Amino acid sequence: MALETEIKLSLTASTARRLPAHGLLSGSKPLQQKLVNTYYDTPDRRLQRKRLAVRYRQKGSEWLLTVKSDAPLPGGLAQRREWEVAGQPGEFDFSHVDSPKLRRFLEAAQPELVPVFTTDFTRSLWVLTPQEGTRIELALDRGKIVAGDRQAVICEVELELLEGKVADLFVIALALQADLPMHPESASKAERGYRLAADERLLPCRAANVQLEMGMSSVGIFRATAFSCLAQLQGNERGVLETDAPEFIHQARVAIRRLRSAIRLWRPLLPPDYVTDFDPRWRTLANAMGDTRNWDVFITEILPPINQAFPEHADLQRLTEQARRQLAGCRQAAQKAIAAPAYSQLLLSFTAATLALPESKKPPVSAFVPRSLNKRAKRVAELANETKNGTPEARHALRVALKRLRYALEFFAPLFPARRMQRYHQSAAGLLDLLGRMNDSAVAEQLAEQALPGHPSDLVRGWLAGRNDLMLGQLDALLGQFLSHPPPWEHA
Repeated sequence: MALETEIKLSLTASTARRLPAHGLLSGSKPLQQKLVNTYYDTPDRRLQRKRLAVRYRQKGSEWLLTVKSDAPLPGGLAQRREWEVAGQPGEFDFSHVDSPKLRRFLEAAQPELVPVFTTDFTRSLWVLTPQEGTRIELALDRGKIVAGDRQAVICEVELELLEGKVADLFVIALALQADLPMHPESASKAERGYRLAADERLLPCRAANVQLEMGMSSVGIFRATAFSCLAQLQGNERGVLETDAPEFIHQARVAIRRLRSAIRLWRPLLPPDYVTDFDPRWRTLANAMGDTRNWDVFITEILPPINQAFPEHADLQRLTEQARRQLAGCRQAAQKAIAAPAYSQLLLSFTAATLALPESKKPPVSAFVPRSLNKRAKRVAELANETKNGTPEARHALRVALKRLRYALEFFAPLFPARRMQRYHQSAAGLLDLLGRMNDSAVAEQLAEQALPGHPSDLVRGWLAGRNDLMLGQLDALLGQFLSHPPPWEHA
């Protein structure tokens, strides 16, 4: 078995034409290869579900049977197990796979293996030796993925580590990205091929459980948490760029909010320059998408019941029209932010810096986790007492603190009994939902004024005030219910 470590970067056709002239490559002639790969799976896609790829590659007159795990990390980095042996298409001998469990799985699936999609591309290959003990293969792949009558373009750079450290890969990737627009890609060719074969429509990517392992350090848990947030963010990139569906921007903002919450949670253990460099950059990106989400909520949740009650009201018609114009402008700004080179550079540099964080056994997880959760729970309790007769600003502060506590609990969820965590989450969910709707009302009043400056609508203002009064009547009960539940970490 070989362990393949690589960074994948997508680029446009015009950038691909400029790549050979880059200072890292100029003066050296690339090796040209024509590669045609056919990927196989069972009709029920058993291999895809296990994130495995089985393919036959035609490389000149040679045929290679490859088995590869497909478990990319965010920020363009992927580390995959790979088994490769010479063979003939249609013959599947998996005796070279040195994992008995995996070999038995593949042999059981072998009688049902059928072609699913192909990749057909030309590879231009350079081997870089930036220093003694470091060898990196740079491959520029240009071609297509074909599944039935559907096709998708391949135009990407793969940087594979042949010898050296993972950090060396990022040095080269960042040097290329400094001069040429390239975007870190989390999806492999196999993943793209499966999507094309299934003709899958884009779906929003929601937060997944953080994958923790026994013996991880506190910084190791942060690294896993940060990469989980990046995976959610990158999982929504195409939806933000290619659709007007509100949920993609919402989930992208959730990912950034979770990431910034993680940086704050682990701040005492992180290098100061790491925090001061990256937290403001993530905040800037979140702000670029924040207005879009606010206008989406205003148009899809706030205005419809008012319009239904007063369908002919002139103020509402003008307000709806202006709100849609505001939304269109904000969505363009959000798409521009995601498409900007600054975002691509942030993904790559943040991934590199997070991988390079120094490990330490102190403080132990058993001490760091309860201390961090207690700090956030204490802040929530303080704000809850202030909120009972407080202002919209106080309620918003409570909502922010409660979200930070909830995110921390989600990050550490595998460390606690699931039943206790579930009860605590349920008690927080109703309170967060109510505080969210109250915040939406406060923001809606500001947006109504922004949409029709100098022409405030008494109808909208009155409707929002009545809605807020109803929610205030529910607040005390939900606060009491949440505060009555014992924190699950106290019994861990």
